[in-house]
Amino acid sequence: MQLLWTLIIGLIVGAVAKLLMPGKDPGGFIVTILLGIAGSFVGTFVGRAIGLYRDGSSAGFIMSVIGAMILLLIYRLLFAPKKPTV
Repeated sequence: MQLLWTLIIGLIVGAVAKLLMPGKDPGGFIVTILLGIAGSFVGTFVGRAIGLYRDGSSAGFIMSVIGAMILLLIYRLLFAPKKPTV
């Protein structure tokens, strides 16, 4: 049951991150879920690095969205189609 909740929360966090960062995104439904789940890990890491969270605690919703937005930016930079130069 916890895996199902993780997927649902990951989908919500990934969707919110995509809504807050307008533009065309490469990837679909699965990428959105993975982006949200990984964003939670990034949010936890960044939160611990700046002193918002103690060891053993995880990121909240807002920090998870921020982490997902960071990953979405990196994802767009790496996998966006390149425009030809003339």
